[in-house]
Amino acid sequence: MGSAAMHIARTGLDAQDMRMRVISNNLANVNTTAFKRDRASFQTLAYQTITAPGAASTAQTQYATGINMGTGVRIQGTTRIETQGSLQTTGNALDLAVDGDGFFQIQMPDGTLAYTRAGNFSRSSTGQLITSEGYQVMPGITIPEGATAITIGSDGTVSATIPGQTEASQLGQIQVATFPNAAGLLAKGDNYLVETSASGAASLGNPGETGRGTLRQGMLEGSNVNVVEELVNMIETQRAYEVNSKMISATDEMLKYVNQNI
Repeated sequence: MGSAAMHIARTGLDAQDMRMRVISNNLANVNTTAFKRDRASFQTLAYQTITAPGAASTAQTQYATGINMGTGVRIQGTTRIETQGSLQTTGNALDLAVDGDGFFQIQMPDGTLAYTRAGNFSRSSTGQLITSEGYQVMPGITIPEGATAITIGSDGTVSATIPGQTEASQLGQIQVATFPNAAGLLAKGDNYLVETSASGAASLGNPGETGRGTLRQGMLEGSNVNVVEELVNMIETQRAYEVNSKMISATDEMLKYVNQNI
């Protein structure tokens, strides 16, 4: 029985350690552009039924509750919280924020597509609109050399003044992708997410159409991490870890007493 109690407490230590890792990652990314915080979810391990509720206790009576012993806890999964972070003004013409639902579509070096809400874009040597890593924003936008007064509308329309022209020319259209279950996207690092069977297929469209968010030029979305809330969660996790640790110590003392006195 003592070893079983130790095992249960150990599962609690493991689960709380993993939750602390989630909280630590949230706090580490408090200033990461468009970062979405994660939440750890717990679930019980399998129960051992020693006496089933309703089993016969005598020939005429039944147990009302029975004996059902838990075996511990584990992390069921982590959920990305998709609430929007605050929009921060940068003044950079190529900085974009999605105000509402949607992700920018990015072409990775291997030709696959990834998605991000981090819109800190720049212009390549050939004029293409790219991420800070040099990956191209899709659909591709090319800004001619010498173009000035670059304007990106809330609907994703990109225009600029070309040398030798008096009126602004339209250069292309930025689209955003939405998903049936955005929380099902798989995080790959560097602010990129990839499509999974859980997220569903991407649906591309112009910003502002059919529930998609609009674009805000010269702004970036901040992290949605609430430092105060994460610190409270950290203290709660620390206390739960300490309680499970004390449970192991108490069980060890009980076993020691039994060995020395019986």
